[in-house]
Amino acid sequence: MQRMGMVLGLKPDKIEAYKRLHASVWPEILAKISDCHITNYSIYLKQPENLLFGYWEYTGSDFAADAAKMATDPKTQEWWSVCMPMQEPLATRKEGEWWAMMEEVFHHD
Repeated sequence: MQRMGMVLGLKPDKIEAYKRLHASVWPEILAKISDCHITNYSIYLKQPENLLFGYWEYTGSDFAADAAKMATDPKTQEWWSVCMPMQEPLATRKEGEWWAMMEEVFHHD
């Protein structure tokens, strides 16, 4: 199992819409997340900076392949087309990232 964290900005005028959208995530999206070996997935909002922090645990053996499978899913692409206009990627993210992946520096069970 691999713990993964990521960060992204959220447009101030889209906060309530983003919260409503995530209060009832489409069932197909939840199923695809599980199908791609992602569990214990949470998104947190830090205001007033309007930063989203995402955390999940990856239980598969090939994250790149599972990420590609998710990215080519038509329903996931539709979900992203709704979410992405609400988001503001960090200028410091790596090439090819939307959410900026984070390095785990501490963990305690």
